[in-house]
Amino acid sequence: MHQVSYGASVDLLSNRETFPSFFRTVPSDRVQVTAVVELLQELQWSWVAALGSDDAYGRQGLRLFSSLASAQGICIAHEGLVPPHPPHVQPGAMLGLLSHVSRAGVQVVVLFSSAHAARTLFSYSIHCGLSPKVWVASEAWLTSDLVMTLPGMAQVGTVLGFLQRGTPMPAFASYVQTRLALAADPAFCASLDAEQPGLDEHVLGPRCPQCDHITLENLSASLLHPQTFAAYAAVYGIAQALHNTLLCTASGCPVREPVRPWQLLENMYNLSFRAHDQALRFDTSGNVDMHYDLKLWVWQDQTPELRTVGTFDGHLQLLSSQMWWHTPSNEKPVSQCSRRCKKGQVRRVKGFHSCCYDCVDCKAGSYLRNPEDLFCTPCDQDKWSPARSLHCFPRRPRFLAWEEPAVLLLLALLGLTLGLVLAALGLFVRHRDSPLVLASGGLRACFGLACLGLVCLSVLLFPGRPGRASCLAQQPLLHLPLTGCLSTLLLQAVEIFTESELPPSWAGQLRGHLQGPWAWLAMLFAMLVEVALCAWYLVAFPPEVVTDWQVLPTEALVHCRVRSWVSFGLVHATNVMLASLCFLGTFLVQTRPGCYNGARGLTFAMLAYFVTWISFVPLFANVHLAYQPAVQMGASLLCALGILVTFHLPRCYLLLWRPECNTPEFFLGGSPGGARGRDGRGDEEETQRKNE
Repeated sequence: MHQVSYGASVDLLSNRETFPSFFRTVPSDRVQVTAVVELLQELQWSWVAALGSDDAYGRQGLRLFSSLASAQGICIAHEGLVPPHPPHVQPGAMLGLLSHVSRAGVQVVVLFSSAHAARTLFSYSIHCGLSPKVWVASEAWLTSDLVMTLPGMAQVGTVLGFLQRGTPMPAFASYVQTRLALAADPAFCASLDAEQPGLDEHVLGPRCPQCDHITLENLSASLLHPQTFAAYAAVYGIAQALHNTLLCTASGCPVREPVRPWQLLENMYNLSFRAHDQALRFDTSGNVDMHYDLKLWVWQDQTPELRTVGTFDGHLQLLSSQMWWHTPSNEKPVSQCSRRCKKGQVRRVKGFHSCCYDCVDCKAGSYLRNPEDLFCTPCDQDKWSPARSLHCFPRRPRFLAWEEPAVLLLLALLGLTLGLVLAALGLFVRHRDSPLVLASGGLRACFGLACLGLVCLSVLLFPGRPGRASCLAQQPLLHLPLTGCLSTLLLQAVEIFTESELPPSWAGQLRGHLQGPWAWLAMLFAMLVEVALCAWYLVAFPPEVVTDWQVLPTEALVHCRVRSWVSFGLVHATNVMLASLCFLGTFLVQTRPGCYNGARGLTFAMLAYFVTWISFVPLFANVHLAYQPAVQMGASLLCALGILVTFHLPRCYLLLWRPECNTPEFFLGGSPGGARGRDGRGDEEETQRKNE
């Protein structure tokens, strides 16, 4: 049997397997609940209570709302059922229900119930003094006089809900008035009894005495109810289906065999028709697409007026300027278990409800990708982010740049040191035949100064973006020139030790081996040893250019990585050995009275070397990786400057401002002619002087 309802909105009736021949001209409750959920989302009410009448209508509405609200992140602080009829109400249960709502701390209550249950609930809430709240009404009680006329309803708070939008039917009032006038005519009633004599009271029920006194004023409110159009559309829809099934036209219907129910049912599926110029269509579930108006109770004297404050046609549209709230300053109530997290914060849920949470900042190196994420997303290794960030930023490459203040300071120190080295070298070359220069080693001293200048220039490999070539060249180009410089100083120390501490016979024999080609061979041997160590360092454990993404918070550090610290230390071994022998050879040497104390200058030069590189080790190990090249630059320059200041510059001072001390007796400890013999270039003159 076909059924077309103009009032049944239970969602279960849309199930075609259970109700294959059911149709209706009112929307399913699922549409109304969807509109309610979207309203809560739009107004940012995520912490609500949900109540329903203890009947099929309320239970299914409550079940629908719970599932749809949970899917949209709306938390239900409390669910409860209200008895639908006053005789079945237990005061203790009702007061307990209201107590749960009050303790939940919600400001919004969704009430999906019949009119009788809603009246019962509000009667108890007014009696026990429940604080005003926002009540989201279902269509069943939104326009009910049972609820609207309840004393004290104006104090319950704000009431709003969705009402089916009907099409105005102005002719319906005159039709009802005509029917009422006929019903009041005894002759008309007698004619009906004559036409249908079998309709006695046992069929129609007892006659209502008050029905004879109903006027149009008694029905004026009901005439405007949207259900009026729904009833009209239901009748018109089935009439249209019959019209199509019987193949009727404007002039009439052809004669045909009786219509079977299944034939009529086929024509009702996906039936399209127009009622009062409104296009309607039964979908596959037997429902029609009807829109809703959002109605708000605005109190006028003792009864509320329904004000339209929004529409729902699949998408909610609010008229915010028409809204009115029960709050003192007409501010929109806030109903949230926890405040909304700020940008860059994630929610850490506490308890059983996802709406109750603590806001936790996303740490540096992570970001909040989506506002609904429960965890921060780590940035890729080539990106960074500050705390509470919404996205990551590309890392900028970082290295020891030329324009950094530390590098500029070191370059100034380089200019000073290199300038002094070149000045000393020029002065030594100019006075290369003087006793002072010859006592310092002659050409070997010039070679040592040149090597010291190369040590200064080698620090230019450390600033700038590291490359494979610069990483490989840094240590060899630093230590090889330093080995050449220290080897010249070691030969100077050996000469002083030989002259001062050994017997004259032994000193004469060793002096010949410490001068001329043998000295240069010794220097060459020391440098070859250093070359071998550097070659092993570069072949076995070559330094490599790496990009470290973790050591700096916002940048990517590009640096030369040392693969073996043992090999790095062995590169220093030759220079440490040379400096140690030089220091031991001059530390306890007794200088002849009246002669220049060259041992003291060598001792202080080696002390400067050891102090510099011993300080370098803990400083290099503890300084930030980004500044390790600057530390090595500073150590190299201070080492060169220390050797220059303690050994070479005092001699330059004597050359420039104490020329009277530039004599063989003061520097060589003998006659003026002995100066040439110390350099191995005047053996015949020296022998002749001895004979004389």
